[in-house]
Amino acid sequence: MSTSMPFDAGTTLLSDVSAAVKTAGRTLRDRFTPTARGVSLSEIVREIHANDEAVLNVLREPLLRARPGSQWAEDELAGGPLPAGEWWVVDPAEGNINHVHGMEDWAVTATLVSDNLPVLTVVHLPLTGDTYTAVAGGGARLNDRPLKVSAKTDLGAALTGTGQASPAENERTFRRIGESVTAMLTSGLVVRVSVPATLQLIHVAAGGMDAFWQFSDVRSGLVAGALLVSEAGGTVTDLAGEPWTTGSRDFLAAAPGIHAAALKVLSPIA
Repeated sequence: MSTSMPFDAGTTLLSDVSAAVKTAGRTLRDRFTPTARGVSLSEIVREIHANDEAVLNVLREPLLRARPGSQWAEDELAGGPLPAGEWWVVDPAEGNINHVHGMEDWAVTATLVSDNLPVLTVVHLPLTGDTYTAVAGGGARLNDRPLKVSAKTDLGAALTGTGQASPAENERTFRRIGESVTAMLTSGLVVRVSVPATLQLIHVAAGGMDAFWQFSDVRSGLVAGALLVSEAGGTVTDLAGEPWTTGSRDFLAAAPGIHAAALKVLSPIA
């Protein structure tokens, strides 16, 4: 992934977006319980939708107001390219399935996408208070600390990860996930298979993990992490090695020293 020029966020946009996402995070934190909510599938889905609705009610208007002329990408699980212009791609509860099961791996994310490339993002973890931010051409940060990807050059020493983008993936995608995990277990050191994507990608950006891949084009789980990793010095492509955009069918974000080796392992899996 690359941008042709640095994004001019002005003097207040990042702070305005951060404030909106943190406010939304408090709403999601207040809905959290340390025990699972819902037993049947219908109950779980109802809890997930309730989380989304509660957070969007406090997030949508502040974001649209912060960037006049921007538009809202409605479908959280949608993939493929967006129309030209600036769009907010938001996941009101990234890791929603974890939230409703009383687990702690969840966040609120908001990313401004311009002509199918992410240019500004905020990822807030309400339980820890940590906030990850990035602006195209301006670097990536955890709170006030700059982020830098791993310096590893040996895939055999790499901690990598993947996961499914949604429960509704098709059988071919599930098969590719399984084959890719086997291939990377053979070639790498350790593979994490978990959701959500953003919670793995923040570790890639911070240098704790070395690569993350996904056989999916679901935008909301990838745009924030793509920008964070890229601005932290990582390489973000599709699995053909082409620069990643929201129109790409699959995704690889890696430390530059192992990207080519990871691509060699993953690209044959069709």
